[in-house]
Amino acid sequence: MTTLAEINSQIQQHDEKIAELRKQAEQLRNQERAGVIEELRRKIAEYGITASDLRLSTARGPGKRSVSASPAKTAGAAKYRSPTGETWSGGRGRKPRWVVEALAAGKSLEEFEIQ
Repeated sequence: MTTLAEINSQIQQHDEKIAELRKQAEQLRNQERAGVIEELRRKIAEYGITASDLRLSTARGPGKRSVSASPAKTAGAAKYRSPTGETWSGGRGRKPRWVVEALAAGKSLEEFEIQ
């Protein structure tokens, strides 16, 4: 029968092996990363790609990485359509005038849902 001390010893041995394997994996990743960076540099030079082409910030301070520009926010997909063709996503903010007027006239939003 295995004792608790033996199990703890095995766990420690496995933890040490895991740490060793993680270190090896990190070394391999760094080697691969260096190759990828060199390949990217060759491609950038070959095609004349600039930081603005990649939408990267060109102003960098010490130790700061370039960050890609965040995409412009877009309105949500339209869920409702007025009889005149105006649309509304039903999202946050004020309701469009046509929605307010329709609700005041006793209509429901379900009548304007886009199928």
